[in-house]
Amino acid sequence: MNRRQFLGGATALGATSVLSRPALAQSDARTLHFVPESNLATPDPVWNVTPVTRNHGMMVWDMLYGLDANFEPQPQMAAGHELSDDRLTWRFTLRDGLFWHDGEPVRPADCIASIVRWSKRRPLGQRLLALAEEMRPLDDRRFEIRLKRPFAQLTRAFSEYCFMMPERIAKTDAFSRIDEYVGSGPYRFEAKEWVSGARAVYTRFDKYQPRKEAPSFMAGGKQVHFDRVVWHVMPDPATAAAALQSGEVDWVQQPQFDLLPMLRGSRGVKVAVNDKVGVTGMLALNQLYPPFDNAKLRRAVLSAVDQKEFVAAAVGDDPSMSRVPVGVFPPGMPMASDAGLEALTAPRDLARSRKLVAESGYRGEPVLVMGAVDSPVTQAFAQVVADLFQKLGLNVDYVSMDLGTLVQRRANKAPPDKGGWNAFTTTYEGLSISDPGNNIALRGNGPDAWFGWPTSQPLEDLREQWFDATDEAGRRRVAAEIQRTAFQEVPFIPLGQLFYPTGFRSNVEDILPAAFPVFWNVRKS
Repeated sequence: MNRRQFLGGATALGATSVLSRPALAQSDARTLHFVPESNLATPDPVWNVTPVTRNHGMMVWDMLYGLDANFEPQPQMAAGHELSDDRLTWRFTLRDGLFWHDGEPVRPADCIASIVRWSKRRPLGQRLLALAEEMRPLDDRRFEIRLKRPFAQLTRAFSEYCFMMPERIAKTDAFSRIDEYVGSGPYRFEAKEWVSGARAVYTRFDKYQPRKEAPSFMAGGKQVHFDRVVWHVMPDPATAAAALQSGEVDWVQQPQFDLLPMLRGSRGVKVAVNDKVGVTGMLALNQLYPPFDNAKLRRAVLSAVDQKEFVAAAVGDDPSMSRVPVGVFPPGMPMASDAGLEALTAPRDLARSRKLVAESGYRGEPVLVMGAVDSPVTQAFAQVVADLFQKLGLNVDYVSMDLGTLVQRRANKAPPDKGGWNAFTTTYEGLSISDPGNNIALRGNGPDAWFGWPTSQPLEDLREQWFDATDEAGRRRVAAEIQRTAFQEVPFIPLGQLFYPTGFRSNVEDILPAAFPVFWNVRKS
């Protein structure tokens, strides 16, 4: 029995148990029943930067600025800002009608404390802290940030999930978890009903005043049409699909690719690809130890990577689910370009790549490749990597483990034979790697860099040039040079772009096209 047949059978069995119960989700138009991509393990979106916690954060907390559908920052909690002629002083004004869930008004002091805490955990925020001379309230609605040097990306930085919290909560150390979840967003988090591994519950905040503009991704008016949103954690994809078929839930964020044909043929179910940014597959290479401390070997591996093979292994041959070629920035984002892309698009010649491996000085060292058995996409990537390495003549040691173990082990800087590793695959949301400021996989700052810990002064210097650029054209020129340099330094190897589908009942309407699920505008007919 092949994998698709097995999953189909599992779904049929799951459907029997679910269909024996009433379709409660469909009987209540004021409650949305949703299955998230994974468990909400911790509700602090600053301490925990996983996508599921970010999605939770977007419901509960609001931001000063949010990206619109064109990925441009627009005022959200802010009414707007003024920038001094020397570009060193920013003055922000909060819009009217902002209240915390406990009824208290939002103050500039709250915003400043929130910015400081967020800045300690985000790349663009760390840049802000390094440049900030002073942040201070001016009155009940305005605050000021004075800089040592211009920072043209400030409002874009604020739209990178810089959630505003009351000052008493925002003063929590950035590396400790908060234990109070008071926001000013369109939904309250009902912490007393939260059961990690089972469910999370949100209720409509009746004092929330949406902006007047039409909704546009994270910007515009966040009109809420549900009194309650209930997240049901269902780790088994077949169970989630069966619940969607039966009407027990309204929306499954990320159905497994193997189950899509069955869901598309199910009465009352729709499948759509709303995310136009997608995720980028990545191959991380540990550059602290042989053999991938050798740039020549990294370039030899890059010369053999065929992105089409990786995306086909992960999602099949449906063209709506993937895209190649993909450079170091996601296609469709402002910093994406074809600079140096011939490193991935030139005809693949395995014999030539094997020769490059031999010429690199590779001495037959073992190459430990980690694969996650409970992550179908990244496991498929890892299996293609292991096969490719073997074809190149590398001495492969493929190690399977669960995703949680892989996540822990990838942070281990010990040698591979002492608990470390040589290679693993992962995916990163397109918005999180969209430019040189937030793409942590492009850092070349050695022990402080992303997993694999590459050291590359050229990449670090170019990153500084990107920050110093005063206009979009200048930033794009530098980003193109960063991509060319990355294909020489090889801090990581992009494996292609994937677009995850979403599944929902046919009476769920007006889901905003977005890179992740948002719970405003959507309604049930």
